[in-house]
Amino acid sequence: MSWWESILLGLVQGLTEFLPVSSSGHLVLGQHILGLDSANAGVLFEVMVHFGTIMSVLWVYREKISRLIVGFLKQAVHPRQLGAAYKDDQQFRLGVHILITMVPTFLVYAVWGSQIEEAFGSPRLAAGMLLVTGTLLLLTKFRPSPNGRITAPKSIVIGFAQALAMIPGISRSGSTICAALYQNVEPEEAADFSFLMLMPVVVGATIFKVSEALSQSAAANWGVLLLGTAVAFFSGIVAIRLVLNFVRRGQLQYFAFYCFIAGGIGLWLL
Repeated sequence: MSWWESILLGLVQGLTEFLPVSSSGHLVLGQHILGLDSANAGVLFEVMVHFGTIMSVLWVYREKISRLIVGFLKQAVHPRQLGAAYKDDQQFRLGVHILITMVPTFLVYAVWGSQIEEAFGSPRLAAGMLLVTGTLLLLTKFRPSPNGRITAPKSIVIGFAQALAMIPGISRSGSTICAALYQNVEPEEAADFSFLMLMPVVVGATIFKVSEALSQSAAANWGVLLLGTAVAFFSGIVAIRLVLNFVRRGQLQYFAFYCFIAGGIGLWLL
C-alpha cells in the first residue's frame, strides 16, 4: 500500500465509520478497486484506521467519557452497592449498558471470527450488504419521534446489531443507531450510545491485531499504517458532528439512498 492509497482509504474510513454507510464495506470495495489484498493486510489496516476513528470519539466526547469513566469506577469499587448504583447513578448505568453490548459482539466473533475475516475478501458481499444497510436506515421512517431511554434489554439488542455489523457492508453506526431507534430510544441518545459503545470493541481489536502484527513486523509498513490512522482521526471528527446533525433532524433516510446507489453500482460492476 502506498502513502496516497493510505490517505485515501483513511479518509474513506474516517468519514464512513460514523456516517451510516458502512466503513468496512467502503474499505473492502476501495481495496478491491486499488488492487490491494483485502483478505490479509487489509484486516490490519482496517483495525488501525478504526483506532484512528476511536481517537475521534475520544476527542469529541472527551468530557462525557471522562465523567463516564470516573463515575463508573467510583461505583464499581463498592460491589455490594452495585444494584443501587445502577438504579441511581446515570454514569454507572451507561457504563453497564456499554459492557452489555460487548457480550453478543464477542460471542459472535468467537464463533464466526474466521468466517468474518474471510468476508473481507469479498467485495461483492460488501456491495450486497450495503443494500441491507440502506433498508435498515429507510425503516427508521416508521419511528418518527422516539423519546425513550437506553435500558439493559435494549442494550442486548443493540449489541447484536453491532455484531451483525462485523459483516463488511453492514454499517456499525447505522445498525446500532437503528436498533436503538426501533426500540424507541431518543435520537441523540441513540447516536451518542452508538459512538461510545464502539470504544471497548475497537480498542480490544486493535491491541489483538497490533500485537499479532508485531510478531511479524517485517510484513507491516507502519509508516503507511500510521498515516492512514491520522487521516481517519481528523476526518472522523468531521463525520461525527455531521451525523449528529442528521440524527437530530430524523434524516437518516438520505443515507439509505446513498447505500442503495453504492451497493447497486458495486453489484453491477463486480
